[in-house]
Amino acid sequence: MNTPLLWDILSQPTSPFREKHVQILIKTTLKNNKVPHFLDPIGNLIIGANSKEDYLKKTRAKTREPLRFFVAHMDHPGFHGVKWLSETELEILWHGGSPTAHLENSSVWIGDEQGWTPLVGTLSKVEMIPSGRGIQKAVTCFDRREAQSLYPKAKSLYGGFRFRAPVWEENNRLYTKAADDLVGCFAVVETAISLWNDPKKRALRENFIGILTRAEEVGFIGAIGHLKLGWIEKSKRPTVLISLETSRTLPGAEFGKGPIVRLGDKATTFDPGALKVLTDLAIEVLPGRHQRRIMDGGTCEATAATAFEVPAIGISIPLGNYHNQSFEGGPDAAPTNGPAPEFVDLSDIQGMLELCQALVRKGLPWAEPWKAKKKELLASLKKYQPLLES
Repeated sequence: MNTPLLWDILSQPTSPFREKHVQILIKTTLKNNKVPHFLDPIGNLIIGANSKEDYLKKTRAKTREPLRFFVAHMDHPGFHGVKWLSETELEILWHGGSPTAHLENSSVWIGDEQGWTPLVGTLSKVEMIPSGRGIQKAVTCFDRREAQSLYPKAKSLYGGFRFRAPVWEENNRLYTKAADDLVGCFAVVETAISLWNDPKKRALRENFIGILTRAEEVGFIGAIGHLKLGWIEKSKRPTVLISLETSRTLPGAEFGKGPIVRLGDKATTFDPGALKVLTDLAIEVLPGRHQRRIMDGGTCEATAATAFEVPAIGISIPLGNYHNQSFEGGPDAAPTNGPAPEFVDLSDIQGMLELCQALVRKGLPWAEPWKAKKKELLASLKKYQPLLES
């Protein structure tokens, strides 16, 4: 597992609609590894094709092998600057989920178009959305008197909760300001690099496209925009979308026990045929090192694909302190429901990589995933047929 790349991705500032620095780092990595890529009209980063024409060429290939779309999102809940109220007070608007308690005077980082800024702020005058389940707006206060003078364009600033570092490791766990879904982005990039760096996998490249999306945290905006283009809809070959996520840990989906074959999310179950392929593959590739569960702590981009009638499945990494809310606690965590770093287990990420690389194999039974089970069921019927007739 390319741990330095994972750390680099997790170390980038990001929030909904402010994914630029994650995107730049990944584009540079892809270029250095000679992996084709381009931006779609929405600003999503497409991996495995160098243009719209190249992408569509893959969808028109005369093969029964489905084109696998590996999807993850580059944003994480955070805020945008709205306007300066004074030299040291910035009004902000929150986008996405958030902690719900212990918010006053909590520390936040600030980014802009250049990356990290030296500004460190604290939240005050926090107002929640009507349901009380997240922040709506607040004021960020700075201790530097020249804050507004240094960064006069309020709307160019954005940020999120600040901890001891953007990412650090303890006891085989990575703690970070944003695992959701930068870990998924890493898995897509690492899978692509393995395909383009290994000559033995050249033929498998035709089965792969990666889509790193924008603004998932406010309602799958990047994914919806891409699906609305119709590029997948017009495919002449079978397709399957694979959502790679870091999902809130739940009973039956525990840290260190492997990636989760995600049977569904809060909104829907996923494609049963494709899930059968994924389940059987996980049993083969990760025996005793994977989990299966409906991860209904939230929704994911597989739901958006399902709404557009694209067959979809999902793989998840168990996530601690989902959306920086202190559910599990740990280092730098505020009391229950306050701000806390998200965390994931490194062995779970390794398992996700192994499963992703297995999913691009040729010859998986996508067209008849239930063939063996059907044969077994018919054999059972044949065995008991005499009793039915007695």
